[in-house]
Amino acid sequence: MDSIRRGALINLGTRLFAVALGLLITLYTARLGAAQQGAFALFTAVEAVLLALTSGFGVAIARRLSHHGQSPAGLVGAALVVCVLLGLLTAAALGLIARLPLGNAPGYNHLWLLAFAAPLLFVTPNLAGLWLGSARMAGLARLTVAAPLLTLAGIALAAAFSQPPALMTVLFAWVGARLIVALGALVASARAGWIGRPDLPLLSTQARFVIVIGATNFIGLLNYKVDLFLVERFLGLGPTGVYSIAVMVAELLWLVSSSVTTAAYAHIGTPDAAEASRITVRALHASVLLLAALCPALWLSAALVVPWLLGPAYTPSLLALAVLLPGVAVYGGASALSAWFTNHAGRPAVPALLAGVSLLINITVSLIMIPRLGMLGGALATTLSYLVAVALGVGLFARASGTPLRALAKPDWPALIADLQRLRRAITPARK
Repeated sequence: MDSIRRGALINLGTRLFAVALGLLITLYTARLGAAQQGAFALFTAVEAVLLALTSGFGVAIARRLSHHGQSPAGLVGAALVVCVLLGLLTAAALGLIARLPLGNAPGYNHLWLLAFAAPLLFVTPNLAGLWLGSARMAGLARLTVAAPLLTLAGIALAAAFSQPPALMTVLFAWVGARLIVALGALVASARAGWIGRPDLPLLSTQARFVIVIGATNFIGLLNYKVDLFLVERFLGLGPTGVYSIAVMVAELLWLVSSSVTTAAYAHIGTPDAAEASRITVRALHASVLLLAALCPALWLSAALVVPWLLGPAYTPSLLALAVLLPGVAVYGGASALSAWFTNHAGRPAVPALLAGVSLLINITVSLIMIPRLGMLGGALATTLSYLVAVALGVGLFARASGTPLRALAKPDWPALIADLQRLRRAITPARK
């Protein structure tokens, strides 16, 4: 568990830095106006959904390292070939969409820019599976912070040449950063000997796993973003920009849960069923309890900072944030459950089922409530869908792993307190 704690600490620190960089980008776009922030939120949401479709390659690579302990070089080579081909098809599709009515809609008329990054768009997140599966948190950290750091550098460079503040400046910098990071990840992987001759037969044996993981993550990302798309559909770009701030602040909580799960991912993938279940339960409890404790502080901080930093136009986001936080806190535990089903049990269809149920609830409730309650309706739909999904996931995990429900309902407080004490000692410099 010590290696998990160290990894979680490294990963959390990295993600906090990356999020700080992301907040600076959002601050820039939000101060351009709520409509511009709404357009930026939709642009990044579409990109995230596209990335989710091919995310199964990275998980398969990570599982080959952590669960099977085998060299992934041939699999990586084959995955890169397929990812680049899919990227070229995506570029062509985005170019076509740009000529259709959807591509000219106010919320989506910048999507043509993604076509420039699309050929290498899927490379970085899938190569990240190499660092994830081998528990190399430092390498993963570099990949995490590189893109937002380069995006800010691009914005600063444009400002140095006296370019007026504009959304297009951010988007060009965003796309350029993706291309640079993808090339850097390719070079680093090649130097480490992780890229071999494409083994397409090996990849074909992983095809079902990759497709199910991609579908699961696609549905999961759509579940995260569908309320944003529906708010834009019913209310327009301005309210979408305001609502996106509430979503962004709420999802800051997942920095904690995702850092714990990322650090524990390789250990959850161990073939030892009892150990994998024990670590999963510890990660689940730690995530949910920490997030619940952080919710009040996060909302109070947002209440002070958002109107002051972004302007009074974003004050309505605070009520939506209050409704989102309980669901987001509970859903933080879903990442540990998903890691167990995918990396240990090899059953990615289960997270896909949970994400599908959550998405269906989210869409249904959003369609009913957003026209009546505005962005608050989207927040209610999201929280309800998250609560139901986690409850169902806990029941399926208990049944599949043989873990008693009482063990899931009652945290091991001494062990959790010991974890927090060790984490505090790791953060606090030793006194002489």
